[in-house]
Amino acid sequence: MRAIPFRPDGSSIRYVEIPGDDAPAPRLYLHGLGSSSPYYYAAAVAHPLLAGHRSLLLDLPGHGASDAPGDFGYTPEDHADAVAAALPEGAYDVIGHSMGGSVAIMFAARYPERVRRLVAVDANLDPAQVPPPPGALRIYGFTEEEFLNGGREVVLGRAGAHWASTMRMADPVGLYRSACGLALRTGLPSMRQTLQDLDCPRAFVYPAADGELRGEDALRASGVDVVAVPDCDHNIMLDNVDGFAEALAKALG
Repeated sequence: MRAIPFRPDGSSIRYVEIPGDDAPAPRLYLHGLGSSSPYYYAAAVAHPLLAGHRSLLLDLPGHGASDAPGDFGYTPEDHADAVAAALPEGAYDVIGHSMGGSVAIMFAARYPERVRRLVAVDANLDPAQVPPPPGALRIYGFTEEEFLNGGREVVLGRAGAHWASTMRMADPVGLYRSACGLALRTGLPSMRQTLQDLDCPRAFVYPAADGELRGEDALRASGVDVVAVPDCDHNIMLDNVDGFAEALAKALG
């Protein structure tokens, strides 16, 4: 595992680097909220359709093995800036799942010269419902004080075994602020619009079980390749690694 500072105080982002071919570009994998890239992407990166390429499985600030500065902003823009500060120079094929897809979109918008191709995997494209629907368990539905004083345990208890296993690794403050930074984006362009406005080759991969994708025609009209993967839920790379690898290999050309 490599550690590279992304702030003057020495706070570091950490990532697992899988050696391989750099051509046409190394691959950068970004995880979702409360997750960790090595845990979520390892099987996919080793799949025969994707193996052999240099791949960086990166943990965002406040998640996994990366540091969690108390004064960091934890918005998608902040995460994107941290990734840019930590990464070795050059352009990457960027793959982001869920929140990591939103970070990838912002990374491509803010640093277009550093992205060859972008694959957003069931990324958060639209603002969250505020307040959350009745009965829905959403981290942003707590105040920060509530989340740190019992709310986190409630979320962990209902998150499911796999998600909870990586969510426990996340810094509680970093987890909460990342959730709010993702969901509460008042007055900012939507991730959907930002994705549509990008110039790089783009794909949006989502579970076929979700049915018709909202705004699919507009995404396609803007040049986004929309790909539905069968036999999976939100965690596509875990639920159907073959289907995920096939979709990703095609999207990356």
